Amino acid sequence: MHEVRGTRSTASFRDPNGFVFQQDGVLYRQVNNSYRSDYDLLIESGLYGRLVDDGWLIAHEEVELASPDSDSEASYKVLRPEPIPFISYPYEWSFSQFKDAALLTLAIQKRAIEYGMTLKDCTAYNVQFRNGRVIFIDTLSFETYREGNPWVAYRQFCQHFLAPLALMSRTDVRLNQLLRTNIDGIPLDLASRLLPARSKLWPSLAIHIHLHAKMQTAYAGTAAPPRSVKRRFGRGALLGLVDHLESAIRRFRWEPGKTEWASYYREHSYTDSALVRKEEVVADYLDRLRPATAWDLGANTGRFSRVAAARGITTVSFDVDPGCVELNYREVVQRGDARILPLLLDLLNPSPGTGWQNHERASLLSRGPVDVVLALALVHHLAIANNIPLVGIAEFLHRLGRSLIIEFVPKGDPQVARLLASREDIFPDYHQAEFERCFRQYFAIEASDPIPDSGRVMYLMRGRGDRPGGDGSSIPF
Repeated sequence: MHEVRGTRSTASFRDPNGFVFQQDGVLYRQVNNSYRSDYDLLIESGLYGRLVDDGWLIAHEEVELASPDSDSEASYKVLRPEPIPFISYPYEWSFSQFKDAALLTLAIQKRAIEYGMTLKDCTAYNVQFRNGRVIFIDTLSFETYREGNPWVAYRQFCQHFLAPLALMSRTDVRLNQLLRTNIDGIPLDLASRLLPARSKLWPSLAIHIHLHAKMQTAYAGTAAPPRSVKRRFGRGALLGLVDHLESAIRRFRWEPGKTEWASYYREHSYTDSALVRKEEVVADYLDRLRPATAWDLGANTGRFSRVAAARGITTVSFDVDPGCVELNYREVVQRGDARILPLLLDLLNPSPGTGWQNHERASLLSRGPVDVVLALALVHHLAIANNIPLVGIAEFLHRLGRSLIIEFVPKGDPQVARLLASREDIFPDYHQAEFERCFRQYFAIEASDPIPDSGRVMYLMRGRGDRPGGDGSSIPF
């Protein structure tokens, strides 16, 4: 057994049956002896193999490695799961990403019942995206099914999946942001109050959210469970519950409709030839850099993310507009894009470190730096619309990426003129020379190319010196 001990993740502490740790930059999962019988059933029943073959569960390899825990006698197995390129969180997902994650979780629960097991844990953080598809990542979420017992993860599923999707579909798609401040899922009483009154007439929401919330409130703080929980809950009833939840999830719909940002490239600032030239420049810069990973900030519906992905670059495609992220994800699914992960991100209020000691869920900054950041048609929105100093933008982008492909949009551009139309121009330093001066403090400018018929200029920059980055300690489970 290799005796060099790894470092236990500060984010992995809730499950007494195991935890995640890192050693030499590789992620491992320890399975404790307390989980021995359930783990053996997962493997020996064939459930693990079937889920992996279907692409529903992350594959792992059992390895000989010393436990990083002081109580090494507690260790039963050490697993090396296949890596996830980028860890994302439910408050960063589009509506359809959320829906796909919910349906995968229910499909796994039904499959587990076939093999004599059940999910004891249905947190949304157990689902990630890899190769353009949803995948379940927590091997320790399965336990032996015992006939007659209720589904212990039912409430968790409702709080992590049903309530957010109901609110996104029936109230406002932006309400998934409630998960940023409710790490254990959206409280059902809160969801009940936020949903429209007519939702009480819809059987699925009436039962699984409104009535469920009332029962939680009625029995809060009591030692004895409600009478309905004491009744035996047979296999047929459990499958019926899962089917009813699945039917509810499938009926949820949200259409982004026509938004300003979704049609940005067609209707704003670029002629067809200018847009083609911009793609050529971005492609040329990427070919020079040859990065493995990219973050496309303000990606819109992912046009330039696909330029990167076509070169085999694993690309996270961020945008603030839920409609753009939704359309981007739908195209990823339709095209089978394996290199693009669309996510929701407000650069002015990026995902923070949250949870216990701010370590359970990683901030955006701690998940970097990335090989290259694309910041196209972005700087003027930060500087003009939101008063972020150019030097502050340069410093922030330097923290995110080792290299930078960025577009400068001058004041004469129609988009900047539109931003200034309803406010005083208090930006005398917003010009190309000052832009270059500020960015040279953090980057070496390697190339610049004007985009014809637009007045815009593209830049290729390489970062100077060291930058703070992530340590990989914040993981989703």
